[in-house]
Amino acid sequence: MPFKNYDDYGPSSDDLKMGRKRGRYGNFDTAWKALFKFRWPDLAECVKPVDWQQIYWETHVQNCLDEAAEIALLPSFSGCLGEIQILENILQYIGYVDDMSNLASDYLKLSYHCQQFGCYSRRLRLQNVLCVLESCQLLRKSNLQSLVVQWIRSSEHVAGLCKLLNQNSRTLTSLEFVHCKISSSFMATICGSLCSSGAETHQIHHFSISSSSFHEIDPVSLAHSLASFLSSGRSLRSLKLCDNNLDRNFAKSVFSTLLDSSCSLTSFDLSENNISGWLSIFNWKSNTFLSSSGVTKSLQSLRILKLGGNNLQKDDAGNLRYVLVQMPSLEILDLSDNPIEDDGIRSLIPYFAEASKSCSPLTDLNLGSCELSSDGVILLLDVLSTLARPLNSLSLADNGLGSQVAEALGKFWGTSIQVLNLEGIGLGPSGFRKLRDIRMENLKLVKLNISKNRGGIETAKFLSKLILHAPKLVAVMQHIISCLQNPCR
Repeated sequence: MPFKNYDDYGPSSDDLKMGRKRGRYGNFDTAWKALFKFRWPDLAECVKPVDWQQIYWETHVQNCLDEAAEIALLPSFSGCLGEIQILENILQYIGYVDDMSNLASDYLKLSYHCQQFGCYSRRLRLQNVLCVLESCQLLRKSNLQSLVVQWIRSSEHVAGLCKLLNQNSRTLTSLEFVHCKISSSFMATICGSLCSSGAETHQIHHFSISSSSFHEIDPVSLAHSLASFLSSGRSLRSLKLCDNNLDRNFAKSVFSTLLDSSCSLTSFDLSENNISGWLSIFNWKSNTFLSSSGVTKSLQSLRILKLGGNNLQKDDAGNLRYVLVQMPSLEILDLSDNPIEDDGIRSLIPYFAEASKSCSPLTDLNLGSCELSSDGVILLLDVLSTLARPLNSLSLADNGLGSQVAEALGKFWGTSIQVLNLEGIGLGPSGFRKLRDIRMENLKLVKLNISKNRGGIETAKFLSKLILHAPKLVAVMQHIISCLQNPCR
């Protein structure tokens, strides 16, 4: 039973709390890494922990909780969570399989594994059935830094969750809700549980609500509750409100709160909602408004802005232009899947033109599925080609551009562009022929997506020339070989 004396192979819980690892155990990190890879080969490449022993037992606890949740969700279950027995396929990895014959053994129970290994838990994912008061006792030794909560629906779940949040309020910095039912009372209770020792602010850095429903008789009250939570988050760095069917009034309230907040937000994801018109209330052309509301201060730290799939129209793009100029640190902008059309792009071009003069840090731009034509994109590419700091990535996928855009594309990829997505833009044989005739020299392209353009043999001819002038394109060599072997697809 190699793990029954697991403390002999690493730091004690007291050492872990103090952030120390005793020197004589340092050589065991490689062994813990090997054990992790043996047990979870698919996860091994996805994690880069400082302490492999910690991540091993954290993942073990997560496995135990997932198994317990499946049992607790059964209609026939009526017992205590801590009494749920852990399955043999988990126990065999830690040397307890011999105890399966003794059904009364503590080793078989969820409570034992939480008690013994819960101190290693820093990041957990909990289903609603685990968000009860008993879980707070089971996880009392944990010092959670990140928590993902799924399917919260009832007041019982909220009560258990809030106690767990309060229990970890000093260490928790990341909180995510997925498939939950959100109300104003829910948000108010969550905020109260995160503010420890009577403090008016919480320590959350990353806050996310995705694929959830916002239920409230008075939507204004719900928006106000969320705004209060955001206002008390001076440490907030990342905010994600994705795929929640939010309307423009809700988005206006959230954005107004961010404008007046003192947090230094770096990432804002409002994608997959329905917020057309959300910026129309603001008088962006008024310099007085901008200075009095503190817009410049509140948005100047933003590096990532994701607004994809929000049904934004050309007028929204016009208003967005005035917001973007208040984001001097913006690196990633996603406007994909919004019907802004050519008029919307023309509204944004002054922003890109100004960026070309100011050495803007913008590196990634996504304009896929924006109902653009070659006219608007040619104007855009002309401006982007003049950026003092060229883009690293650009997506124009699924816009009906046709072969007319080929010349502008040829000029553009002469910059330092590395990732270019041209999937489904309608180049056709003539478009690839034009691209092949354009001069190519020492291109920086690393990844190029030209699928669904129906170029036939002209695609293969174009790629044959491109390979010679884009030496770093080996990252997609497999795709290129496939195209050359099947040129008519």
